[in-house]
Amino acid sequence: MLFIADVHLGKIAHFRKHGAAVPAHAAYQNLEALTEIVNELNPDTICFLGDLFHSNLNNEWNDFKKWVAYINTEIILIEGNHDIIPPKYYTEIGVPVLDNLQIGSFLLTHHPTESTDFFNFCGHVHPGIMVRGVGGQTFRLPCFFKTNSRMILPAFGNFTGKHIIKPTRTDEVFAVVEGKVISIK
Repeated sequence: MLFIADVHLGKIAHFRKHGAAVPAHAAYQNLEALTEIVNELNPDTICFLGDLFHSNLNNEWNDFKKWVAYINTEIILIEGNHDIIPPKYYTEIGVPVLDNLQIGSFLLTHHPTESTDFFNFCGHVHPGIMVRGVGGQTFRLPCFFKTNSRMILPAFGNFTGKHIIKPTRTDEVFAVVEGKVISIK
């Protein structure tokens, strides 16, 4: 099973509709990246941990429908706060929409959830880490943020921000740099 959080499909079309000067081709980069990772990993199931779409139906929905048919892989959507498209649209293309999903000792949600019974995989936060270079320059990198009871995935979408986290000494941080995941702490 492949976990992906916060793709925010449709966000670029949403911003363009409201006058933001965002290049139209940027919208296709998310589906291209999804296709690439699915082709590389060949998962049995893809579980989107919320915010698959950013807003209401727009032209990117038709591209997503074609993508679902093309990849021919089971897809599950854990509903996020931006997933306001009615679930019937997803179920019509074979994508169930759930509030959460429990698999063994794992709890899959969109929002981070505290549980003593489950390890939580989630999104929502768009975690990032600030890294200083040798010349004093700083970089904001997306990251996986792991605590004792949770793993918060970075936003997958190419047009999302980052919330800079402040890990404790027991937390683990894995930065995403040029397509690689590197342990920072």
